Amino acid sequence: MRSSRLSAGFTLIEALVTLSIFAILTALGLPAMRTWLANNQVRAVTDSLQNGLRLAQAESLRSSRQVVFALTNSAATATSALPVSAAANGSSWAIYTLPSMTDGSETPNFIQAGILSSTNSGVVVNSNGTAALCFNAVGRLISSSNAALTTVTGGATCTAPTTGTPPVQIFNITLTGADRPLEVKVALGGQVHMCDPNIVLSANYPEGC
Repeated sequence: MRSSRLSAGFTLIEALVTLSIFAILTALGLPAMRTWLANNQVRAVTDSLQNGLRLAQAESLRSSRQVVFALTNSAATATSALPVSAAANGSSWAIYTLPSMTDGSETPNFIQAGILSSTNSGVVVNSNGTAALCFNAVGRLISSSNAALTTVTGGATCTAPTTGTPPVQIFNITLTGADRPLEVKVALGGQVHMCDPNIVLSANYPEGC
């Protein structure tokens, strides 16, 4: 009976040792967990941006219309009044088709909108000064002169990229605390590519930039 009572449960010293080991492991793992969460936030924003750009390019092919992809700091909906006030490095995106007729018989048509980051997330989307991209009826990036463009963007224009060989539009996505920034590149032909700027693009590393 005495032996049974002595072997039951933990002693105070055993409990303190267990708690100390748990505290040490938690302290060691916390920075890695924070970095993992930050990287996930960067990836979520990058996915939203990439999906929006691909949708805009696909819609231009489907509708045989010019399509504008605009960054904005306001969440657009089908009933939102135009313009969406396009802004470089905006926290949301919106897609509209542009009229192909110049006689006023067509108006810009809302397609879809999405959120990139909230003010609390801290994720920064650097569009390198670009507020809007335009895809033509065959899905290529263009410098648009469509009269209805400013009706959608509020003054921002679309200019085809000229930097790079071949030229590409680059979006940089970063977050303090993340160790894996990401980029989204849009080629003149309309191809959208997400990549890791810390990795050199090669046959063995297709995820690199």
